[in-house]
Amino acid sequence: MSKYSVYIFFITVFMLSACEQKEESSQAEMSKTSASEEVSNNQLLQKEVITRLNKFYLDHERDFLELNPFAAVFRNNMNYNDQWGDFLSDEYFAKSQALDESYLERLLAIDPQLLKGSDRVSYDIFKYNRELALESYANGSTEFSAMMPVNQMFSVHLFLPMLGGGQMAQPFKTVKDYENWISRAKGFNTNVERSIVRMKQGVEKGVVMPSLLMAKTLSQLQGMVMVDIEQSPFYQPIKNMPESFTDEEKNRLTEAFKILIKDHLQVGYQKLHDYVKNDYMKHTRETHGLGALPNGKIAYKQSIKQMTTTELSAETIHEIGLKEAKRLFDEMKKVKELVDFKGDMEAFFEHLKTDPQFYYTDKEALMQGYEDLRNVINPKLEAIFDIKPKADYILKAIEPFRERSMAAAQYSGGSVDGERPGIFWVNTYDLSARPKWMMEALSIHEASPGHHFQISINQEAGELPPFRQFAGYSSYSEGWGLYSETLGLEMGLYTDPYQYFGMLYAQIWRANRLVVDTGIHSKGWTREQAIDFMKSNSPVSEQDAVAEVERYMAIPGQALSYMIGRMKIQELRKRAEDTLGEKFDIKEFHREILADGAMPLVILEQKIDRWIDATKGS
Repeated sequence: MSKYSVYIFFITVFMLSACEQKEESSQAEMSKTSASEEVSNNQLLQKEVITRLNKFYLDHERDFLELNPFAAVFRNNMNYNDQWGDFLSDEYFAKSQALDESYLERLLAIDPQLLKGSDRVSYDIFKYNRELALESYANGSTEFSAMMPVNQMFSVHLFLPMLGGGQMAQPFKTVKDYENWISRAKGFNTNVERSIVRMKQGVEKGVVMPSLLMAKTLSQLQGMVMVDIEQSPFYQPIKNMPESFTDEEKNRLTEAFKILIKDHLQVGYQKLHDYVKNDYMKHTRETHGLGALPNGKIAYKQSIKQMTTTELSAETIHEIGLKEAKRLFDEMKKVKELVDFKGDMEAFFEHLKTDPQFYYTDKEALMQGYEDLRNVINPKLEAIFDIKPKADYILKAIEPFRERSMAAAQYSGGSVDGERPGIFWVNTYDLSARPKWMMEALSIHEASPGHHFQISINQEAGELPPFRQFAGYSSYSEGWGLYSETLGLEMGLYTDPYQYFGMLYAQIWRANRLVVDTGIHSKGWTREQAIDFMKSNSPVSEQDAVAEVERYMAIPGQALSYMIGRMKIQELRKRAEDTLGEKFDIKEFHREILADGAMPLVILEQKIDRWIDATKGS
């Protein structure tokens, strides 16, 4: 080959190589452009889906509140304050079921893989809610519960005086607010009639309440009838009328409220009382659990799922309770030794229940004790929280008309705008059942950082869809409350051994609930068996043991949520600590648990797992 030929050859090879490189470069650029366009298209699609979903959630909120006007006022929506709704009617249940079916079908047409972060959580929760509700309709649990609409713990006859007395979300700021309440409250009599219809259906099908619970309900109903009009809780808004109202407005509203109480509300309470006393009581049962009723076992299984947001069986939960109760009892023994008490555990419990040093002698001192405790706890929150509610809470004594049937304390959330604070309700009835050694744990659970944090932060998270902002999942909320009690040690509380014992007592109380609730409704335990078990490993007073066991009888499954929720949160925390090591930050963990609001435990676990992965990767 000549030099010229060699030269031509190399030039050709070089040019071909250059062309190939240019072609590869061009293909790479095209590929890069294509990938960029694909990412851009996916982002646009994702944005479009999120926009559609947010409108979808708002549409559901509108349709839901039209069916459930009471829910609206608790969501700071004042458009339905004069309405009662069709609760307990056949039409109501048919419309509710159709609503769930329609929205679930529309949701399933959207690919959840397009969603990330909070948007995916919203999708999963909304889907879970619809499926759970439809499952309850399908297996008859909704109808089953509707046939027992009245009990001594949670039903309209107890809820209404709190709402109408200005203690809850119903506003009483303007003349229109007062007029709205008058219109709404007149729906009570229709509700009473519907309740009686459902109870009669229950009598026909053998689905009725226990006799002893309805006897206590009768006393509550009679108390609302016998009270003097101006002493009625429904008259309280008149006593608290704004000074800005004119004399003519005050006189007109005063007269209208007196007529409302006498001719409507007391008539409704009397009618319900008379039906229960003269008819329903003849058919009530001597058994105490759902398992004795037709479809009762299915209803209880559904209640467990709804209250714990898990698939745990009654048998599994029962065994978990026995194991946890034993662990806590062993820890209580250590406290007895620490305070150098001479005697066995039974004697120690008796000492805690009867020694005057552990009890207040007047109600005002008990309330002041909790006020003082608030000032001790609040500064200690900084150590483990970087998220707090904007709203404050206040303390109030539980009203006389419901104090005998209520537990030691209760919390109700404030208004969304923060104007009305949350309420930490303290039961001042029978001071011999309100030990000082319970106060730190009880305050932490019901107020800060327990329910007050969880509920207020949830409500104040305005960027969430309404169905999440106002969500209620007992396993999450009560699980958080019980988990919060354990944080007292990290906050520098429980330095008094007796207060530490109080925390252990509060925990074993909830472990006992797992045993007792499943015992009553799944294993056929009697009320007396349940009370005896509650008293066997803790210094629970007779008053509280009776109130608690009768509460489990009235609202099956709810008591399971506390310990199941606490154990799940602790499980997730340990998983995060073990996986992240030095990267674990307790404040970040608590923010992750609280910031997105209440959710089913199964979805909370998925959320925390994603956070762990993201934190580990960073």
